[in-house]
Amino acid sequence: MTRKEIDFDRFDSRIFHLWAKDWLLLSAGDFSTGKYNMMTVGWGSLGVLWGKPFAMALVRPQRHTLSFLQEGDSFTLCAFPETCRSALNFCGSKSGKDFPDKAKSAGLTPAASRTVAAPSYEEAELVLECRKSYHSLMEEKSFLSADDIAQFYPGKDFHHIFFGEILRIEGTEKYLAK
Repeated sequence: MTRKEIDFDRFDSRIFHLWAKDWLLLSAGDFSTGKYNMMTVGWGSLGVLWGKPFAMALVRPQRHTLSFLQEGDSFTLCAFPETCRSALNFCGSKSGKDFPDKAKSAGLTPAASRTVAAPSYEEAELVLECRKSYHSLMEEKSFLSADDIAQFYPGKDFHHIFFGEILRIEGTEKYLAK
């Protein structure tokens, strides 16, 4: 599979499908030192914020990837072909605390990203390289539809929210506007 850099104006994706059905692999840390972790995410967004393209990802406090996001300055979001679904299931259900080489255990091949320290993956069809620009913790008092949302937080383990400026998009023809 061949990925090429995609200009922001030429990037095309079924965004809701990408997050909810395809899932994305969120990675943070530093590929060059081997200190990084990844987790499958299905909640987030892509758009424009502060005049720049951005990605937003949500991470619960108990996830091992959280410390890598908090300490580092970048993250990647990668989409994969259906043939990698079991790898994404593994990365979403197993902790890097228990699997020190989680990528290898999942059958994925980490690779250096072009503009950020966080890794990308050879098997990925899409790589969004992001520089972290904002971090916040959701607060229960700020939920306007608390009754609808409470079901997602029975343990009060509210998500951390990370915004990153998308510095580079690399993908297959699937993500290139026609």
